[in-house]
Amino acid sequence: MGCHLRRCQVPAHDGLRGDRLLDFRPGRDLTRPADVAAARRLVLDHVSQPRSELVDLTKAGGRALATDVLASHAMPPFASSAMDGYAALPTLAGVPLRVIGESRAGHPFAGELHDGEAIAISTGALAPDGVGVVPVEFATLDDGVVTPAGPVSVGDHVRLPGEDLPMGAVALSAGTVLGPAELSVTAACGLAAGCCTVRPRVAIVVTGDELADLGSPLALGQIHESNGIGLRGLAEQSGAEVVSKARCADTREATAKALGDALDGAEIVIASGGVSVGEHDHVRAVLTEDLNAKEVFWRVPLKPGGPTWFGVGPDGQLIFGLPGNPASAFVTYTLFVAPAIRALLGQTPLPDPWPAATAEDLPLRNREQAVRVTLEPRPDGPPLAHTTGAQGSHRTTSMSGAWGLALLPAGDGLLPTGSIVQVEPLPH
Repeated sequence: MGCHLRRCQVPAHDGLRGDRLLDFRPGRDLTRPADVAAARRLVLDHVSQPRSELVDLTKAGGRALATDVLASHAMPPFASSAMDGYAALPTLAGVPLRVIGESRAGHPFAGELHDGEAIAISTGALAPDGVGVVPVEFATLDDGVVTPAGPVSVGDHVRLPGEDLPMGAVALSAGTVLGPAELSVTAACGLAAGCCTVRPRVAIVVTGDELADLGSPLALGQIHESNGIGLRGLAEQSGAEVVSKARCADTREATAKALGDALDGAEIVIASGGVSVGEHDHVRAVLTEDLNAKEVFWRVPLKPGGPTWFGVGPDGQLIFGLPGNPASAFVTYTLFVAPAIRALLGQTPLPDPWPAATAEDLPLRNREQAVRVTLEPRPDGPPLAHTTGAQGSHRTTSMSGAWGLALLPAGDGLLPTGSIVQVEPLPH
């Protein structure tokens, strides 16, 4: 089976200069994106084409298809019975029919059927040409003679060849994730392996002197490290392969060692923390000055998630510097990292947002906001978007139970109750 790549459909943009907000203050990056959409376009501009490999179906669960799956034969490939019963040529009700044989699944009737005759038939068994099937509950069998309770017509309870899919039809499209149902469809099409996109390898680096190991007691000033396990879950949920997760101290040397090791073994590196302007924030300097990474943008006009950094490593690795606050890390992963992984898997990078009506007044800021919300269906009109509670960037619980991110525009004052917002679904 050939394994051919489809081009990854990346949204077009109007050119880099038009996508950027230029900031000429001393020491500031000149490529700060004007908004979230511009930052996402810049990320997708640097995503390479997906690669493919053949994966045995027994190991392909959760993988994304690189090519369409085509039906190698009609499905079903022959006319078959939809019921257990008796197959006969057209006849009237009450006419006795002599049972001359049987067609069962995998063992077709080999003889010839004539008027006044019938064969026993099993569900899924090959049905001879021109017959109808009388379900067993609508027939009376006595001493090798069956009498149908009603008339028999051609095609009664018979599944036609190609009724599910004709030969050559697209059964599954490229980009489809192979869940149990999709694996079954692929197998039914006659394939033993799927042509799947190669899962991008992801390395995660979490920075911070304040971080304590999972399950350990906390010293004064410490918090438990939670971003690493959360980002691992998000990356795996997106379809990536997490090859390493490291934690490093807030020193330049430790940061350089951790990020250098991460770049050696991954196509995507996600750093959490250390990307802002504090004295102990070393990620940006290490990447651009020590590890020869090219900075694409730094800082996005977004709450939470303003200090987000994105760049490209010396071997084309995609590098994301996400803020250390938990909600900021989850939000920026969803908005920037997840689309890159989807593109590398040959999937549509940006999910279709859902329109929803705000269930409360929401304060606007001087930058876009990604508000974590749940959705309440309504019989009339769009669903109601309820916030998950306080939206501080440090509030880990603001992500728990969220259905999606309501993207609020920059502005002043309040966005009144009932306003329509676009909600981007979170991966679940």
